[in-house]
Amino acid sequence: MAARFLRTAHRALRSFQHSHRTLPPSLKLAASSCLFQSRAFATDRASKPPSEANILRILDNEIEYQYDYAPPHQPAVEFDSFVVEDRPGQQWMTMARKFGAAEEIKIEATMFDGYELVPKPGADSSGEDLRLHISLLVDVSRGDGGGTLEFVCSAWPDRLEIQKLYLLPKDKLLGRPYLGPDFRSLSGKLQGRFRSFLEERGVDDKLSFFLHEYMTNKDRIELIQWQQRLKSFVEK
Repeated sequence: MAARFLRTAHRALRSFQHSHRTLPPSLKLAASSCLFQSRAFATDRASKPPSEANILRILDNEIEYQYDYAPPHQPAVEFDSFVVEDRPGQQWMTMARKFGAAEEIKIEATMFDGYELVPKPGADSSGEDLRLHISLLVDVSRGDGGGTLEFVCSAWPDRLEIQKLYLLPKDKLLGRPYLGPDFRSLSGKLQGRFRSFLEERGVDDKLSFFLHEYMTNKDRIELIQWQQRLKSFVEK
């Protein structure tokens, strides 16, 4: 499922990436475990080469800074009617809920995977703000075996946008089936109805805001764990 998600999201975001920028390296955080660890006690580094001792000292300072000035918190396990499941060490998470008698909704969301620059608000403001982007797949399936509606979406800090809409058959896909046109090529009335369809199921701007808060925290957790693993490697 994860592999298909990443492939689908990558295809759907090609057009997005032509007009927006990918994240700078400083924001592309390596993934690792998202469980908290205690701060490591200082070790005897007298026998370490100066270069390694300097790396360890810098890592100690970076980890201490994260804990003191931007401490992460335990990831949320639910949001409204959704059950939230993190993927420690990976750059995505999942959410799931039931709707009605036989409908299941599953969401797979990436960590921040792009951004755009927008003017700062206010008549007297100058410069630009950075708006981070999250990709997500929303699968809506029913127990009647009629297949799955799959929405490829963009989550901005203040809104959710539908990019693609697929109708996936219940059987395994073979060959290259026709999955439908670009969502934005549909009539405005039909686009509005499908937005309402998702909003009724809790996939809305409020969810987008939650995902940005969640991924900001996940970024911090993953970064701290990566730094701690790097420190352990150098210490050995």
